[in-house]
Amino acid sequence: MGLPSVMVLPLLIVVAAGIYYIYNEVLQFMSKSLVRNKVVVISDAVSGVGTECAQLFHKGGARLILCGTSWDKLESLYDSLTTDADPRETFAPKLVILDFSDMDSMEDVVAEVMECYGYVDVLICNSSMKLKAPVQSVTLELDRNIMDINYFGPSTLAKGTLPTMISRRSGHIVLVNSIQGRLAVPFRSSYAASKHAAQAFFDCLRAEVEEYGIVVSTISHTFINASDPPQVEEPVPKPNALAACEYNSQLTHGVRPSVLANEIMQTVNRKRKEVVLAHPIPRVALYLRSLLPPFLFAVLAAGVKDSVLAEQMQ
Repeated sequence: MGLPSVMVLPLLIVVAAGIYYIYNEVLQFMSKSLVRNKVVVISDAVSGVGTECAQLFHKGGARLILCGTSWDKLESLYDSLTTDADPRETFAPKLVILDFSDMDSMEDVVAEVMECYGYVDVLICNSSMKLKAPVQSVTLELDRNIMDINYFGPSTLAKGTLPTMISRRSGHIVLVNSIQGRLAVPFRSSYAASKHAAQAFFDCLRAEVEEYGIVVSTISHTFINASDPPQVEEPVPKPNALAACEYNSQLTHGVRPSVLANEIMQTVNRKRKEVVLAHPIPRVALYLRSLLPPFLFAVLAAGVKDSVLAEQMQ
């Protein structure tokens, strides 16, 4: 006796959900096994995303080299990772002070990183400095500082790890960039310029080192929303609906650190070369930038005018 037709769809849904669950469990198991014993460098381990990455890779058995600008925060992270950790399954992380705003120290920093294990399997460049300001108010000193942190720092660190990766004919470099490395929006001139520069550098690097078995990945995400989910409130109306589509909206748009960290882990495991982690609006904007640039320029300009008008009315 066959199943009633009314039962077929629910049964298919249950089966599909079961297969999806098993698939995710297998991926989680593989994630841990693929990074085990790998030497992984995180350039900003004390940030929200860096800390989430450190926890994931540490549990997976990676040999971590945690970098950051604050020794106290690095030690605190070290304690949180090693407390109650099984020494048979995990390795105690090594700590290195790294400050991309001090480019004169980079030669010593690269040497210290390489001295930890003699080589690097995975380099995660997640350091970043954000800036929102009108073009005319940004000083040359601030321009240089943001370029150091977002472009010169990651590129210099990548160059420092390349020789051993080339000699071993293996390695993976991950740039955690921004959607604004692919799409510029108003009041982010210096930030977008630095992210575009980093995107271009690592795109070039990808082609140059592929013959050596080295993988270069870029992850373009929207802004990182590290805040707790907000209480449900009545939305405040904007003068123009287009102005509501801001990338820095502190409401529902954005990616949480844990989500981005999981994406970084999956990128390393699956050796993805390019990942866009964004909501539909930024994705549509990317397509408009390529297919209908005049329309996108008009939308962005209208948003600027509305924001100025809103400030004047306050």
